[in-house]
Amino acid sequence: MYSISKKIELINQVVIEKKHFSNDEIIPAAETKFICCDCGQENTIKIFPYESGFPIFQIYNEDKVLSRNELLKNKMVTETSARMSHLGDLTVTDLPTLYFGTDCKVCQSKYICVFSYGEWQPGLTLLNISGVWKYEDL
Repeated sequence: MYSISKKIELINQVVIEKKHFSNDEIIPAAETKFICCDCGQENTIKIFPYESGFPIFQIYNEDKVLSRNELLKNKMVTETSARMSHLGDLTVTDLPTLYFGTDCKVCQSKYICVFSYGEWQPGLTLLNISGVWKYEDL
């Protein structure tokens, strides 16, 4: 898991095994799998609450990595509702939104994962993975 600091180009979104997790499914980590679109290798992603990921703002701040429009066009995030604007302009399901880069364990193709994590309502904590996209450095 790593942060991405240089401009990237999204290639395509890959199918992930599971996107939505709640309460006990998140402890100690939410785990899902995806197939590398280059070599066909199955890869596992583990997201540890409060440990995994970097703020999504780092991606679109000053169009450093991806533009706001690219994030919206690829349905990586949505515009945050007015009642949750303190979380930033772009989120996944109006919850704190994070991302990380990961590589295929066999061919080292690069992927970006975007997810949100937080308490949706009292007693209901959610982790929603927006998706995983293959990318290339520009």
